[in-house]
Amino acid sequence: MKVLHGTGVAIVTPFDDHLKIDSEALRKVVNHCIEGGVDYLVVLGTTGESVTLDPGEKKEVARLVVEVNNGRVPLVLGIGGNNTSSVAEELRSTDLEPFTAVLSVSPYYNKPTQEGIYMHFKQLAEVSRKPLILYNVPGRTASNILPDTVVRLAMECPNIIGVKEACGDMDQIKKLLGIIPKDFLVISGDDITALPTIMAGGHGVISVLGQAMPSEFSSMIELGRQGQGDRSLAIHQKMKAGMALIFEEGNPAGIKAMLEYQKICSAGVRLPLVEASPLLKKKIGEFVDEVLKMPA
Repeated sequence: MKVLHGTGVAIVTPFDDHLKIDSEALRKVVNHCIEGGVDYLVVLGTTGESVTLDPGEKKEVARLVVEVNNGRVPLVLGIGGNNTSSVAEELRSTDLEPFTAVLSVSPYYNKPTQEGIYMHFKQLAEVSRKPLILYNVPGRTASNILPDTVVRLAMECPNIIGVKEACGDMDQIKKLLGIIPKDFLVISGDDITALPTIMAGGHGVISVLGQAMPSEFSSMIELGRQGQGDRSLAIHQKMKAGMALIFEEGNPAGIKAMLEYQKICSAGVRLPLVEASPLLKKKIGEFVDEVLKMPA
């Protein structure tokens, strides 16, 4: 799955003033990312507020992204949850043809054991018509997919091709990289650990900040993949403040505030999320202006 190496971005779902899907703004987001040089797009992930979209809205977002993308870059679709049978049914009933792979989050709230996590993904792999990428994000799910469980799934389920790793623990990521089968994708799920993961042997990132600053972020990742540590680290240092700011009041409130400042989409989010505060919006705007002043 070399098409999923490099920089992927988890795109937002823009809303209008009435918090309905803003189709034109979504077109702007997709074009901004692709024209900025990202390698692939992830649709209907956490950043896309998939948990507050109804089934019809999810279909519309997916349809629009497929239409605007027009085959330019690979697409990954988010389908996950904490009810295994419901997720399996969604995989069966969704048109996956336009997508290269499915990103599926580890079950949240239930707090399953490692055996439960294994059985959950094993069942999903058996029904999915497209390859699966595991999504480990313990800060949201309250359960950590341990490296041994990832390796077990990689070895026993050919349809599971990688993991988006957002544990935030470089020791765990390095351990995983040391024991996974060859060609199994390890993709950073945190902007702040993206470059360290690449330098440790990872295959790329699914970024949040990368959709606001696709050119800079993609350059950082590509230079890191080429082993140009000094040049990639220089970009990382330039972007580091933004990586923190967009998560200061939660995701996607921060990244939507940055996209609003760039006149790409509004900052509106659906409850229980709320828009970034005026103070955070001010800091984000200052960061964007400062980055644009810096030499490439």
